[in-house]
Amino acid sequence: MKKLILFTLATVASFTINAQVATPQASPASKLEQKVGLTDVTLEYSRPSVKGRQIFGGLESYDKIWRTGANKNTMITFSDDVTVAGTDIKAGTYAIFTKPGKKTWDVYFYTDTENWGAPKEWDASKVAAKATVEAFEVPFNVETFTIDINQITNSSAAIEIIWEKTYIAIPFEVPTDKKVLASINDALSGTPTAQDYYKSAEYYLEEEKDIKQAKEWIDKSISMTEKPAFWQLRKQSLIYAKAGDKKGAIELAKKSMAAAKEAGNAQYVKFNEDSLKEWGAM
Repeated sequence: MKKLILFTLATVASFTINAQVATPQASPASKLEQKVGLTDVTLEYSRPSVKGRQIFGGLESYDKIWRTGANKNTMITFSDDVTVAGTDIKAGTYAIFTKPGKKTWDVYFYTDTENWGAPKEWDASKVAAKATVEAFEVPFNVETFTIDINQITNSSAAIEIIWEKTYIAIPFEVPTDKKVLASINDALSGTPTAQDYYKSAEYYLEEEKDIKQAKEWIDKSISMTEKPAFWQLRKQSLIYAKAGDKKGAIELAKKSMAAAKEAGNAQYVKFNEDSLKEWGAM
């Protein structure tokens, strides 16, 4: 029994010695994944907090290269070739370094991503793109360093950085139009479905392309659909209106409204009512 007790105590002591204290990170890691058009964008960075300190012009000096966060350098990955500040860069992963200023920031997309902080020796040949953007003062304090992707359209977005009382935005463009047009061409050159025609027409409407072509495609889609839904008829009416066929648009809006009432969708009923008023039919 004595030997057993000693063995048990030794085992407990071993577990105690090997245990590690777990504490929160001062600058927790964050990962953001965002779809822009058809392009996947991923941001990986660490998030320090103000903690009562002066950040820009204090902790982070003006006009000095900054890792744009804490710990390992901030990284961004694009699944497609993109355009940043008028410069085309290849799909891949880049470190985001910045040089904060009082009125403007320089933002660098750097091909070497394996740095803990800023590179010991800056290599200009590794700068894939550089943007100079305006720095705005915000009327409140942002405690934790934040990077987000906002201002999203089908073909563009902005990388937004905000911390303490400073905000900047770096716009970029993605090749959505090129990819969608290739997709439309491939689908409609084969054996297109009603959905293929519908999505093609919808894209042409949204991007203000050839509206006559959009009208042809939406008509084809509806003709291939046994019982068009209220939202499909709604889209058809909008394309007709854009194409200048107000009479046809009104007729379709009324059909869409009736179908929406039958489906119990009050939102689409209102959409159609608003359009019919706009087109002088109510």
